[in-house]
Amino acid sequence: MKQLLILLGLIGGALQIEDNKIPSLCSGQPGLPGTPGVHGSQGLPGRDGRDGRDGAVGGQGEKGEMGPPGVPGLRGDTGSSGLNGLPGEKGAPGECAVAPRSAFSAKLSEVRSPPAADQPVRFDEVLLNEQGHYDPATGKFTCEVPGLYYFAVHATVYRTSLQFDLVKNGRSVASFFQFYGNWPKPASLSGGSLVRLEPEDEVWVQVGVGDYIGFYSSVKTDSTFTGFLVYSYWQNSAVFA
Repeated sequence: MKQLLILLGLIGGALQIEDNKIPSLCSGQPGLPGTPGVHGSQGLPGRDGRDGRDGAVGGQGEKGEMGPPGVPGLRGDTGSSGLNGLPGEKGAPGECAVAPRSAFSAKLSEVRSPPAADQPVRFDEVLLNEQGHYDPATGKFTCEVPGLYYFAVHATVYRTSLQFDLVKNGRSVASFFQFYGNWPKPASLSGGSLVRLEPEDEVWVQVGVGDYIGFYSSVKTDSTFTGFLVYSYWQNSAVFA
């Protein structure tokens, strides 16, 4: 009996299949599906793949907008001096500068009657008047060149007193006087002054009122009125603009 059991055990072990299914002498039905298993943990990262080959060069893109100006750079060092250029052509000769002029001198003609008081004394015989600024018909000098002038009067006085003024535009600039003291021969009285003038200013000689009008002139003695420009104010005048 014991041997029979051993034999049956051997036969039963030989009849098992690879699926670990227990053989049965009776045919069974399929069992119900089992529940899904639990997800396993995340695997380790894989290794980096190899670099791909370079692709073909792309076409040129459109031109972008201009960017803002950059910060000015540092100033560079001064360069060396260049060579001197060739001399230019000689210019045409300029006009010769001529200093302005104004001068005159005149005297009284031989007369016995004294000049009228409070009126210009007319020195009617012109000695010099190249610019024509003195008028012997009126006894007045009229300024055309602005500047500083000097006027001088030399009077011969005979048997009377004399007082005369150097007058500018109706106002006395300087006054001169000589009293007659019964001197029997001709005497002289001279005077002068610097006067600043502008164009159209007038200067003349004028005797006073009363008995002080003793201007005298003869063949041997004269009374003269002279004036001339010392220097001009050309830079302030339209005459020389």
